[in-house]
Amino acid sequence: MLKRILLPLAAALSLGCVAASAQGIKTLENDQYSITSGDVTLTVDAAKGAKILSFQYKGKEVLSQNQRPNAFGSTFWTSPQVEWNWPPVPEYDSRPYTAAQKNGALILTGQTSEKFKYHITKEFKADPSDGAIVITYSITNDAAVERKVAPWEISRVDNGGVIFFDAPSESITPQGLMPFSFEYGATWYQCDDARANRKINADGAGWYAYANNGLLFIKRFPDLGPTCPAPKEAEIQVYVNAGKTYIELEAQGRYTSLKPGESLNWTARWYLLPQDTDNVPSQALIDLVKTVVK
Repeated sequence: MLKRILLPLAAALSLGCVAASAQGIKTLENDQYSITSGDVTLTVDAAKGAKILSFQYKGKEVLSQNQRPNAFGSTFWTSPQVEWNWPPVPEYDSRPYTAAQKNGALILTGQTSEKFKYHITKEFKADPSDGAIVITYSITNDAAVERKVAPWEISRVDNGGVIFFDAPSESITPQGLMPFSFEYGATWYQCDDARANRKINADGAGWYAYANNGLLFIKRFPDLGPTCPAPKEAEIQVYVNAGKTYIELEAQGRYTSLKPGESLNWTARWYLLPQDTDNVPSQALIDLVKTVVK
């Protein structure tokens, strides 16, 4: 009798260990880390700008793996871009971040920019309640004067499938640059191979989504009013590189005044779900988004 009781108990404990191992942080080689939430795994490279290299559902990738510079993965910058122009600030985008773990979170801290006097911190944590990877970015003003800045997340995906978000079509600027449609209560862009670099701004509603290759990538972030972005910027931005190369899905937060030593925080919740649509505007995709955007 005791043996029959112990065997189911051992099996239950084993399943519990498997469930626990499906969440959390793993240290990889070359200063890389993975954060897992159920079937979803995100990989970040602390040695190279704390860039997010990979976001996968059961081993299936959604982020661009194009190895051209600035054409893959996901990064984070300060906004507006006009203050630093191009290329990206190395302390934000490519130089090493220091890593620490605290209360189940991976915390990566960047260097202070010699020229612009900000430093960036990125915190990654799994939320098993809804399968999200929660990313909180912080910008700290290390200058001796008060300044204004906004957070800006840039995620690169392959040029394919469909991108959609909740925004009135009239909020998209410049008008007519890309073939958007408004259906099922959302604005949609079906990826194309036009031989031109294009970028639009839109006043969204705190989320956007990208469907391709059997996956649905959803981001949630604080909704931003039309008067709150940094100058010449926007809550939602879509940049399409020429041809069938890559697309940048971009989101920005509030343009904020920071006194010396002050920081702002901006949080994005990343979701990756399986889907079996034809990657065209549909109620099915909207309904899937509504399972996490409530």
